[in-house]
Amino acid sequence: MAFEDIKELLAAKRYVELKERIKELQIPDIAEFIDELDTKNAIIAFRLLPKEIAADVFSYLSSERQGEISTLVDEKELIEIMNDLFFDDKIDFLEEMPANVVKRILRNVSEAERNLINHFLKYPDNSAGSLMTIEFVDLKKEMTVRDALEKIRRIGRDREIVYTCYVTDAWRRLEGIVSLKELVLASPDVKVEDIMTTDVIYVNTYDDQEDIADIFKKYGFLAMPVVDQEKRLVGIITIDDIVDVIEQENTEDFQRIAAIQPSEIEYLEANPVMLARKRIVWLMILMISATISGYIIRRYQVAIEAVVALTAFIPMLMDTGGNAGSQSSVTVIRSLALGELKFTDILKVIRKELLVSILVGLGLTCVNFIRIFYLEGYDLSITLTISLTLFLTVVFAKFIGGTLPLLAKKVGLDPAIMASPLITTIVDAVSLVIYFSLAVRILHIVV
Repeated sequence: MAFEDIKELLAAKRYVELKERIKELQIPDIAEFIDELDTKNAIIAFRLLPKEIAADVFSYLSSERQGEISTLVDEKELIEIMNDLFFDDKIDFLEEMPANVVKRILRNVSEAERNLINHFLKYPDNSAGSLMTIEFVDLKKEMTVRDALEKIRRIGRDREIVYTCYVTDAWRRLEGIVSLKELVLASPDVKVEDIMTTDVIYVNTYDDQEDIADIFKKYGFLAMPVVDQEKRLVGIITIDDIVDVIEQENTEDFQRIAAIQPSEIEYLEANPVMLARKRIVWLMILMISATISGYIIRRYQVAIEAVVALTAFIPMLMDTGGNAGSQSSVTVIRSLALGELKFTDILKVIRKELLVSILVGLGLTCVNFIRIFYLEGYDLSITLTISLTLFLTVVFAKFIGGTLPLLAKKVGLDPAIMASPLITTIVDAVSLVIYFSLAVRILHIVV
């Protein structure tokens, strides 16, 4: 979105017009505008925001900009912002801030809230506990619909979501859920227990965020309750947090597929040394493993010297095998991420990939045979060696690309690590072994 006209008002110090213009924007757009400014102008623009939307805009800002504003505004302003944030946004903010900012905030909150914040900050990263908010509507089953609606009117403004209400007993154990729609449509004298749903899907505070995202996608939830080990309701996770999780998990998968250690820092804000550290580990592993291909070539050096033409086709065979394996691995990894595949489907995957590899292999082999034998004029035995190697390489690559991610999932590894670079390295080595083994037999080379 372009903000040139607003930036011109800011540069001209026409703050009254600027304030009115900013108020016309949506909350995420205001945050995007402030994120694009330098620190000085960002503080000016943020202070121009009406108090009723300042906290909402603050929750959408980048963590770096949040940190700058937290450091530069006075303590009273900072506490006002914190008080207006939903609890999960407050926890997300505190997790990213340096210790001095956290201390400024904690010393200005009540002891009960300070203990609650410290409790939330201790949940493991990427767990349900670290995602949830405590701003939900809880009801008792003995309530009438009239009483339930009155409670929602009384506390609803301070709750992140009111569309679903949670029914708990005297010990805060989760007993059921009831939607706002059901409450509005029911007779005022009906009790909550008569219209609530008792078959509730919930997650535990220590469940992994990726598993939670799968549940949201499967059932189309807007929110989901979080319980502790005694099934006491301690919070809810809302869809906006899950959208962030899905984006984060997809980014991590893309990074692992490219043999990069995952990082949550944006590319332009990342230090080159940090980027290098994230990339060099897998590059080092793949470089060392690639020496296997060099060893194989040296092992069959006599065959290469006997028929020099074999050398010219090594890159084509290795690249085609690597590409074929990558196609299968990326397809299977994505299906695993979407929950379309499980390890028990491995035989179905093998059967499907073998059929695909045969069809693809035959097509590539026929084109390759015509090109080498008829267009380039190579000997029939050399053409057969290359073509047969190509077919077997494609079959093996598709097989390994389809099964390795499933095996990784089975042993608890991220399937994304079994993607392009690693599979390409394995296929390269195997294709060379197939190539030179066939050359020795078909061309009758003495090694």
